[in-house]
Amino acid sequence: MPENKRFMTKTGRELAYERLEGAGPGLVFLGGFKSDMQGSKALYLQDWAAQTGRAFLRFDYSGHGQSSGDFTDGCIGDWAGDAMEIVEALTGGPQVIVGSSMGGWIALLLARQMPQKVQGLVGVAAAPDFTEDSMWDGFDMDQRAALMRDGQIGLPSEYEDSPYIITRKLIEDGRQQLVLRAPLELPFPVRLMQGTADASVDISVPLRLLEHARGADIRLTLVKGADHRFSTPECLAMIVAAVEELGG
Repeated sequence: MPENKRFMTKTGRELAYERLEGAGPGLVFLGGFKSDMQGSKALYLQDWAAQTGRAFLRFDYSGHGQSSGDFTDGCIGDWAGDAMEIVEALTGGPQVIVGSSMGGWIALLLARQMPQKVQGLVGVAAAPDFTEDSMWDGFDMDQRAALMRDGQIGLPSEYEDSPYIITRKLIEDGRQQLVLRAPLELPFPVRLMQGTADASVDISVPLRLLEHARGADIRLTLVKGADHRFSTPECLAMIVAAVEELGG
């Protein structure tokens, strides 16, 4: 795999990234929990941007992919900080932000902190507040006790043989990043997409986000039978159609 470009954050985290120069508004892809920028959605969007002459940015959060750091040392606040720094430094003007799974939560944090950088937002199986509403709420008493005592627990992964390591830091920091407990202003077009066969993000999550967020142009599309990856040719085409709509 060729070496990626590197971006150094103010806190010394070295982020791997790929960027295309092109017309605006640019497109930024934010990946999911323990994923990287080599996924099918990121590469499909880059190919589309190259073909259409649009600016594009994808990157790995710290502790993910080819970026520096260990995954278990990170948390939502760190990864949101990575996104905000690299978007501020490497993009010009408002961007169309595409957030997949955890990236949808990161996109909402970025939008709350830097609304001037958002032309529009596309949430693909967006998972806001998942550390609290899915992980912590789903733990039994023994798991909660082990997490608090040992600082981490392992959860089975649908995508890997080894378990996900969930840290106390991830849970406790996540409580400082919640977006569904306080007013959430989204003063730009938002397109949310969710598969009905998603085993990782329940259909109640995008419905709750749709109900909670304040904005004049927020729409949710449910795709019958689509899973969490949302990467079939039809699903990828839907993402691009939303980007084209929001990008003017």
